[in-house]
Amino acid sequence: MAHVLEVNNLVKHYGRIQALKGVSLTIPKGTVYGILGPNGSGKTTMLGLIMNILQPTSGSIQLFGETPTADHRKKIGTLLETPNFYHYLSAVQNLRIAAAIKGVSNPDIDGVLERVNLLQRKDSAFQTYSLGMKQRLAIASCLIGNPEVMVFDEPTNGLDPVGIAEIRDLIKKLAHEGKTIIMASHLLDEVEKVCTHVAILKRGELIASGHVDEILAHDDVVEVGAANAAALMQVLRSMPLNTGVHEAEAGKCSIHFAPGTADLAAVNKYCFEQGVVLNHLQQKKKSLESKFIELTG
Repeated sequence: MAHVLEVNNLVKHYGRIQALKGVSLTIPKGTVYGILGPNGSGKTTMLGLIMNILQPTSGSIQLFGETPTADHRKKIGTLLETPNFYHYLSAVQNLRIAAAIKGVSNPDIDGVLERVNLLQRKDSAFQTYSLGMKQRLAIASCLIGNPEVMVFDEPTNGLDPVGIAEIRDLIKKLAHEGKTIIMASHLLDEVEKVCTHVAILKRGELIASGHVDEILAHDDVVEVGAANAAALMQVLRSMPLNTGVHEAEAGKCSIHFAPGTADLAAVNKYCFEQGVVLNHLQQKKKSLESKFIELTG
């Protein structure tokens, strides 16, 4: 199957509030698919609809080529909220309970604990775990039954830098094993470092979707300055291959190029040949935050 999930013109209302407005997207098998957007953009609603926890107002969802049902939910590992385990029980005891709830007989508990690097702490009480370990145990619970698809809502929320790195590495490892992972996040850095594909939501609308390298591509920006700022701007506007010229701070100008195409030596040479001597030349990469604001602002 080429696609694990297909969403067609999905609409969801909560009374007068329209949480999703005709969203359509496809999630290829074996990808790490990020659903990115600011708080209130509809990310969690989208995950709830995928999991058949919520019902759409209109539109359709195809999961594994079929309309989602309660049975499909058993085929998906889900982490939608803060890890919820019995604090006084060990990892093994908590996972046995999770397996019973899922209806999984003879679960490979040691196997899933080894995959999340918790096997050595399997007999420790949950309350003795760090936040990162608790989140890894939640992912271990998702892995019981060996689901093809895993759905995470803000999987690194509230974690310290070490915990964030642990979860990122684990998600990459699971993807390498062939799992399809769908994760909602409002963190640009997280999506860029972990995801292969991304859909960006803004107030319930799909702004962009596709491969991360294409959607979150940021321009090369070269900042230049000269004694005669007016003459510099005129020369830059006639320069080939740039995608835009803008005034920057302190009389300087910024030249935008397609990602990976900026050539500082060529910029300097062009300006000199046009009679403008540069006294400032520096490449600056457009920030992810700028790209995100550009898409969602």
